[in-house]
Amino acid sequence: MTIATSKHPLPCGAWPSPISAAVVAAGAVPLSQTMLDGPRLGWLEGRASEGGRTTLMLHDAAGTRELTPAPFNVRSRVHEYGGGACLLAGGVAWFSHHVDNRLYRVEIGGQPVAVSAEGTGHRFADFVLDGARQRLVAVREDHSAGAAHPVNTLAAVGFDGVETVLVDGNDFYAAPRLSPDGRQLAWLCWDHPRMPWEGTELWLADVAADGTLVNGRLVAGGLDESICQPEWSPGGVLHFVSDRSGWWNLYRYDHGVVHALCPRAAEFGGPHWSFGGSLYGFRSEDEIVCAYVEQGVSYLARLSGGKLLPLESPYEEIRELRVQGDVVAVLGGAPTIAPELARIDLANNSSEVLAHSIPQLPATGYLSVPLAIDYPSENGRTAHAFYYAPTNADHAPPARELPPLIVIGHGGPTGMAASTLKLSTQYWTSRGFAVLDVNYGGSTGFGRAYRNLLKHQWGVVDVEDCVAGARHLAAQGIVDPERLLIRGSSAGGLTVLSALGFHDVFKAGASYYGVSDLAGLDADSHKFESHYNQYLIAPPETAAAVYRERSPIHHTDKLRRPMIFFQGLDDKVVPPQQSESVVEALRARKLPVAYLTLEGEGHGFRKADSVVRTLEAELYFYLRVFGIPVPDGLPAVEIDNLA
Repeated sequence: MTIATSKHPLPCGAWPSPISAAVVAAGAVPLSQTMLDGPRLGWLEGRASEGGRTTLMLHDAAGTRELTPAPFNVRSRVHEYGGGACLLAGGVAWFSHHVDNRLYRVEIGGQPVAVSAEGTGHRFADFVLDGARQRLVAVREDHSAGAAHPVNTLAAVGFDGVETVLVDGNDFYAAPRLSPDGRQLAWLCWDHPRMPWEGTELWLADVAADGTLVNGRLVAGGLDESICQPEWSPGGVLHFVSDRSGWWNLYRYDHGVVHALCPRAAEFGGPHWSFGGSLYGFRSEDEIVCAYVEQGVSYLARLSGGKLLPLESPYEEIRELRVQGDVVAVLGGAPTIAPELARIDLANNSSEVLAHSIPQLPATGYLSVPLAIDYPSENGRTAHAFYYAPTNADHAPPARELPPLIVIGHGGPTGMAASTLKLSTQYWTSRGFAVLDVNYGGSTGFGRAYRNLLKHQWGVVDVEDCVAGARHLAAQGIVDPERLLIRGSSAGGLTVLSALGFHDVFKAGASYYGVSDLAGLDADSHKFESHYNQYLIAPPETAAAVYRERSPIHHTDKLRRPMIFFQGLDDKVVPPQQSESVVEALRARKLPVAYLTLEGEGHGFRKADSVVRTLEAELYFYLRVFGIPVPDGLPAVEIDNLA
């Protein structure tokens, strides 16, 4: 017998949802840096309950256990974004401890022991084992001189702690990779003002008997070619990913000649924001297992003889991939799968999930599955986004009501929005809001030409693509054109302010510690990003005028819509004054505005109660602005100038 059921109609935005702010605040366990070592699989796992400490986990025939107990925090601060903080080889792990930046060694079942010296001011990342010479080769960042910017090199760190510089002279280094026979070392380097997705160089040198490098030569790359992830095949042939074709594709360097392995309008690599990334590996000398991105979606495949053969995978975003023979370790997610770590055995087509970022997910009836869309934007270009429709197992809109839309622009700004399940998005969709997660011009995952759309156009192209996305959905009759919202944080906050100040499409917005004064970014930037604005905004000779033209703090008279601001009082990247100046201008002009400050929070909110407070405040603000019934129990927020 079939029992007919129907959803109860309620105004969009007022739907009760099991995905509370507290559920979002509980967050996901950060998973990163997968490692394969014979029968062992390792990964890094964040511990929110321990102040965000990161620990090394190991899985083998004996089960799963932790190798780096508190107080050890496995994290690198090289380039500030870190990554590549651990190496697992031969049942031994080497790692960077975040507290003192020293290298440590730990054997399975043992206690960590310091390897590098104390108090040197050195940081390390992206290690490779040189077992024959009893040393690690790593990227080293030297902060000992007290200069404004540190000195980066490639260095060897002996098991006795003695450090030796192997390569210096460039501003940045990454990915030292030792050949299987130990006779050659490959690495990446680049210099200011380039960012690594603009241009890098791949170098190769012979390793002399005394461990020094000789006969260094440039293999690939340059000012306009971005190289990433050099790797050696089991037989000792150097491979790498290059965007020389306009797409990050796979190549082989063999006897002085570079060969394209699989030319395709797809991305087999990604931007080098952090160390240790991996999206391909060797099943054998003749077969590569790889992940690639097309139209913002990841695919898993085998590459052999120039042919790309698909491998079945539930994941639409693959963040990391490691390969060792028939075993593949994948860190991935999908619209109904939060990031998880899986071990796949290609020999028998079996798989096992070893770690979940969110152990208990909401029922699927409350989860919105996104639709990848393309739409027209300014100057004839096409923009990309994921559209999330309002979804709730119990409720639907009243007849003829269109949902309000929240547009989100990702951070970076050279990043990429993916379709992996995010509770922070489902918080809104399960309450009756539609969400558009925009991959504006400049995003990765769509080729070099699309990335370069943001060159000297930050604050213009990203804003235009967010505006165009809202207009597109409204014109299609999918969302309510009178209830269009935009929200963003940090760099995304600049997009919010610019969209509201320079365009008349959105009806309200939320800025989380948003940038309102571009000139302030240069003063506070660290070495890795210290020239980034030359790419994003303008070269030095014209920067001052362009900064002023695009900084919302100088155009507050153009802001005419209700806004809510969230600001950490300890924020050193975007100081509170940037938000306060805009808030005061809105108050003076009698526009509806709310301003929430958070003690003890910096650039990005990490406390659970801060996440709960800000999400609930943002929801309350939208409901009040649009006259949607406020549910019982939702804390009120003071909104100036709202009748």
